[in-house]
Amino acid sequence: MCLFAFDLIEVRGEDLRRKPLEQRKLELHRLLADAAPGLVFNDWLDGSEVDAATVFEHARSLGLEGIVSKRKGSRYVSGRSPYWLKMKNPESEAVRREAEEEWGR
Repeated sequence: MCLFAFDLIEVRGEDLRRKPLEQRKLELHRLLADAAPGLVFNDWLDGSEVDAATVFEHARSLGLEGIVSKRKGSRYVSGRSPYWLKMKNPESEAVRREAEEEWGR
């Protein structure tokens, strides 16, 4: 089992939420450079290197829940954010389970 870390909102008591995404990711990468097995830095892909449709299709082919796209330079906002876009794979077990739970309410 692995824990994938993809963002950092505080470190050593310093609030990083207003810092740009790239700065938070760089600090997270530094923190996890010597991490124990099972704690993994979740790197990012630049939109100029590959398009989101290709990334989503790859995630879908692996049966993953989906992908999250974050705007470069964005600050951290809890909850829904205009800076983030989450694309869910309706074929994934996690998304189907989530839908079933919502229907049961």
